[in-house]
Order: sequence, then structure tokens, then C-alpha cells
Amino acid sequence: MVWSVYILFSENFKRTYVGFTQNIETRLKYHNDGRVISTKKFRPWKLVFEEKHENYTDARKRELYYKSGAGRRKMKVIFDELRLNN
Repeated sequence: MVWSVYILFSENFKRTYVGFTQNIETRLKYHNDGRVISTKKFRPWKLVFEEKHENYTDARKRELYYKSGAGRRKMKVIFDELRLNN
């Protein structure tokens, strides 16, 4: 089964959230329905980035990367590119 590493963005609060899942649509719905404690108060969330991985281990490593300092810098590049394309 394919795993997705995702980055969510809250326009209202200018916050990001990084996670991974096997079902991105359901997970995004959980975040926006307030069923995830860590993201509940920053709703609504918008999916801004998704990366597919073939196994749990690779997805988990990539999630941890995006939560690191180097990963945060990479997210800044991703957001800068999104701004240019919109």
C-alpha cells in the first residue's frame, strides 16, 4: 500500500502541519473536522504538498525530515514555489 507524506497549511493562522497516512482524503477530513487534537484549533487546513512512498519506513523518515530544521528550510522553498505558481 502507498503511504503519503503531506503538508497542510492554515491560512487563518499561518501554520503548517506535517504528517503521513495511507488515505490522504480521509486524513484531511479528520483534520478539518477537528478530530485531530494537535490541529483542531487551527482549522481550516488546506493540503499544499503530498509525496508518495512505497512503505511505512520511508514515509516516516520523510515525515521526520520535514519536521527537522533542514526539512523546514525545504518547506520554505516549496511554499515560495507555490506562491510563484498562484
